[in-house]
Amino acid sequence: MARRSALASAFAVLGLAAGTLAVAGCKVEAPTAAQATASAAVQAQAGTSAVTRSGPLIIEPGAGFSPVDSLIKGAKHSIDVTMYEFADTTAEHDLAAAARRGVRVHVILDRREQSENATAYSYLGSHGVTVTWSSPSYHYTHQKTLIVDGTEAVIMTANLTSEYYATSRDFLVVDTNRSDVSAITAVFNADFAHQAVRPGDGSDLVWSPTDAQAKLLGLINGATSSLRIYSEEMGDTTVENALIKAAKRGVHVQICGENEDGEYDSAYAKLARAGIQISYYSSSTGFYIHGKVIEADYGTPHAKIFIGSENFSSTSLNDNRELGLITSNHAVLATIASTFAADFRSGKHWS
Repeated sequence: MARRSALASAFAVLGLAAGTLAVAGCKVEAPTAAQATASAAVQAQAGTSAVTRSGPLIIEPGAGFSPVDSLIKGAKHSIDVTMYEFADTTAEHDLAAAARRGVRVHVILDRREQSENATAYSYLGSHGVTVTWSSPSYHYTHQKTLIVDGTEAVIMTANLTSEYYATSRDFLVVDTNRSDVSAITAVFNADFAHQAVRPGDGSDLVWSPTDAQAKLLGLINGATSSLRIYSEEMGDTTVENALIKAAKRGVHVQICGENEDGEYDSAYAKLARAGIQISYYSSSTGFYIHGKVIEADYGTPHAKIFIGSENFSSTSLNDNRELGLITSNHAVLATIASTFAADFRSGKHWS
């Protein structure tokens, strides 16, 4: 749950860069000249490519968050939102407008983040949205998901917190697989009612606390040529040891992450001694690695990639409610590979 304390005032006013089709938070205003300039500065710092969408994948901060607005405005029957942190007035207003036109809108907000979520909770609850605090069965409900009309789910690494839209490297996947959406909806309904549930995996889902650690370890342990890792946190010894074993058996392992105030110095030093290459960012106000990704064996017939809310921490993998997925979609793999290369190149390299 590591998160920079606050953005500099120039970024705090950014809201988001609405633009080409994307999926996540939602500001619909076109970016001002100041917003565009600041966002461009972050993009330059990250060294990112101009690609903002590829197949079902949305790449932030380049894409902007306006497509969630499009999804919400297009909903005909139902909207279900599970969100760790919610602080986006445009998204709040869009959900309230959906409720006014007769759409059933249900929202789960993390109970431990009430200081961050209280304004959204109050506004939504007073504008026709049925909103509840998350179940105490989980340490955090860190999942970030939007389901529209029971037919489409957006699985996000991003929260709906507009303060960070312009500077966070995040990824969103639009999932229309029927078995996936059905499983995600079933878990939402149980979590909304604070009822016990064993999540279904659909075709490719990864749930915490049910099977996330086992599936991520399986992805790492099965890699034969390369691993590219985006990780905001590095605090799970089991995962760290699996990465070290992969490097020792000849897998080329690269990590792009965060390390503000040297928080992960010890973990990075341990990983680097095994030959793992590390690039990190550490600004409290600039470009920030918030996405959680494992790309295994890109360029081979058995390449796969995990994208989700799970961090490399014991709490995230074993105690939280989290959701991600593993896919072999070529467009997703290729775009993550090129984005990662740019971000890795532009970060500070561990030595």
